[in-house]
Amino acid sequence: MIVTRFAPSPTGRLHVGNIRAALHNWMWARRHGGRFVLRIDDTDADRSEERFVEAIRADLDWLGLTPDVQVRQSERFALYQRRFDALVAAGRIYPAYESAQELDLKRKILLGRGLPPVYDRAALALTEADRGRLEAEGVRPHWRFRLDHDAPLAWDDLIRGPQSFDPATMSDPVVRRADGSWLYMLPSAIDDIDLGISHVVRGEDHVSNTALQLQMFAAMDAAAPAFAHTALLTGAEGKLSKRLGSLGVDHFREEGIEPAAVRSLLARLGTSDAVEPVVDPAPLIAGLDFARFGRAPARFDEVELQQVNARIVHQLDHDAVADRLPAGMGAAEWQAVRPNLSRVAEAADWWRVIEGPIDATPAEADRDYLAQAAQVAATLDWSAADIWSRLTTALKASSGRSGKALFLPLRRALTGLDHGPDMAALLPLIGRERTLARLGHAG
Repeated sequence: MIVTRFAPSPTGRLHVGNIRAALHNWMWARRHGGRFVLRIDDTDADRSEERFVEAIRADLDWLGLTPDVQVRQSERFALYQRRFDALVAAGRIYPAYESAQELDLKRKILLGRGLPPVYDRAALALTEADRGRLEAEGVRPHWRFRLDHDAPLAWDDLIRGPQSFDPATMSDPVVRRADGSWLYMLPSAIDDIDLGISHVVRGEDHVSNTALQLQMFAAMDAAAPAFAHTALLTGAEGKLSKRLGSLGVDHFREEGIEPAAVRSLLARLGTSDAVEPVVDPAPLIAGLDFARFGRAPARFDEVELQQVNARIVHQLDHDAVADRLPAGMGAAEWQAVRPNLSRVAEAADWWRVIEGPIDATPAEADRDYLAQAAQVAATLDWSAADIWSRLTTALKASSGRSGKALFLPLRRALTGLDHGPDMAALLPLIGRERTLARLGHAG
């Protein structure tokens, strides 16, 4: 079974980059009838907050990316401890006693010599007596995973293609701090094994992590998942933008952006496929193909998102938005004004146009014409479906006006605006009494 996971840390709100990763993992699981796992990476007790856990869940629900399984790393420490103990016994994890200051000095010396700042494995040369003496002095070790320098780190990335790293050029990663708390690398690999994760879709900033984790999977006698590393997002200006880190569900909701618009844009961003505004995500899911993702940074543009949003709004049925419309605004009114909206909230503006009162002061040259229009409108059968056509046809014959001179004064008098929804749809909603009142007032 295809099993994917999204693994945010509850140290803040989800931003657009997180959302994109969650979407890709959710889509891949849905495409293959698999499972989508939400793993809350809350091993850092000092920085993790319950309010962010709840916010992450709420944001995913709003986006329609509800997980099939939810787990929290803070509830899985016993599992991590068992795997850790086994790896220590096998010699793949070892204690190291350097302080942060000592490690920083080592890095600076290496860099000063023009060498890569790779950990020198000095801790492996310590004898049992050395370790005992250090611990007697109160020095508590941190723990590193020992890389096998004879085992090349290579995999075929679903997006980036063949990848290869030389483990001899990489530091043995720290997997546990001196206070016993866990870092990201080892618990994540343990969870991927335990949860049966088949595919990991994440940003390209994790590529080097993947290289290191491959040996962790091997050390635990487990097959590694397939990996797909997406190019990072850039802002509209073409550079990595700090603003992207502040754009999340709260911002999108405040801007009137629909979940379907976010899905539609982020699903295709960075691929060779055109963005397709769809309410139902089924076409996006069916078309997901990692081979169509490029390696160039993907450009996220809020203006493009707003354009996609307008096209989504134009597809929404009344039932989907009824709870966000003004009281009394029914399906007919929604259908009439929908083509002119870029956000659902804008429907309220057109509801005020329909219900009135409106502020319309006609040009002096149009007053007699509008008075004539009121007289004609009073004689028409308002139960007819084509009342606007009947009104304008009669006025054309009686006034001699045509084109803009015929239609624009009527629109202005009836709506207070020069543009808007099709008057053939709008006029029956304004109705006979309000129409006569507005035309008569204008005249």
